[in-house]
Amino acid sequence: MNIYLFQLVNGLGLGMIYFLTAVGLSILFGLLNFVNFAHGAFFLFGAYACFEIASRTGSFYLSLLLAPLCVAALGWGLNKFLLNRVMHLAHSAHILITFGIMLVLQELVVLAWGPLPQNVPMPAGLSGALILGSFVYPQYRLFVIGLSIAVAVLLYLVLEKTRFGALLRAASQDASTVSLIGVNVAGIFSAAFALGGWLAGLAGVLTAPMRGVDPAMGMDALAIAFAVVIVGGLGSFTGALVGGLLVGVVQSMMSTVWPEGARLMIYCAVAAVLLLRPNGLLGRA
Repeated sequence: MNIYLFQLVNGLGLGMIYFLTAVGLSILFGLLNFVNFAHGAFFLFGAYACFEIASRTGSFYLSLLLAPLCVAALGWGLNKFLLNRVMHLAHSAHILITFGIMLVLQELVVLAWGPLPQNVPMPAGLSGALILGSFVYPQYRLFVIGLSIAVAVLLYLVLEKTRFGALLRAASQDASTVSLIGVNVAGIFSAAFALGGWLAGLAGVLTAPMRGVDPAMGMDALAIAFAVVIVGGLGSFTGALVGGLLVGVVQSMMSTVWPEGARLMIYCAVAAVLLLRPNGLLGRA
């Protein structure tokens, strides 16, 4: 019984990382109607920034603070100097352009750090395990769950209770009217890309000590992110959360029953949702 409890808690932690990876993608589509296939590169750069900072300073906690900010700057710069010029184009153009950016950024990672995987040590103070009777669970994974929940609550408050969130929603509906009241709409959109980059970068940082870093992890993260937003519903914050948890728990529980098919079950869940609810569990038509 403990193995199933372990995998359930493990699935919750995995699901929260999937939520952090996917929610920025969902926000950009729901509010800006923009399909960003470069989103996986944000996750990738977050993981490698964590590796670089932790290697040079010996502090994972410093990388946890700085690496997502570096990725946020990358997201802001991409939108400021390139993506805002193509936002008016069709979704097919968004996909081609941003997927090309993803490939370029992935090759830059290979040039900078090489094609081989690298390890990121567990942070000091979190390398042990929590023992409750016969139940044993790694402390770092509990830290990931707690931090991810705190970030999810903070993100909800930012989007729903702040002036920035209100302006972002208003600009997505009628950018010209919002600009008439003196709001820099382009700056608001760049901030949205920076927020999405920060969230994906944070997910990459939290993942790095658990699985290491490698150049292909950005593509893997992109595939998972799209699976999550399809299951939860494009453009829905709550849908990204529910989708991430569902995908994480399904993958984790199936790894106990059928390890070889754990990843396959994610896409079976996606296919089932598309057949039964094409807009996702909490998406809108």
